[in-house]
Amino acid sequence: MDEKMKGGMTCKCPHHKVIPLLVLLFGLDFLFGNLGWVSMGFVATTWPILVAAVGAMMLMEGACKCCTAR
Repeated sequence: MDEKMKGGMTCKCPHHKVIPLLVLLFGLDFLFGNLGWVSMGFVATTWPILVAAVGAMMLMEGACKCCTAR
């Protein structure tokens, strides 16, 4: 078992935090657009970029030792 996973602790690798962060940004993008804090044109431009970034991260996932040791 990898040292990062000892004692039932979850992995602390930074790449595991990217997808949740992008999902958070995706939600905030729509929230700010609906509240009128940013233009809906901005929302219409940024949400596909965030979805593409999540997809790219999912394609590259599994590159660390903690992901392949399971």
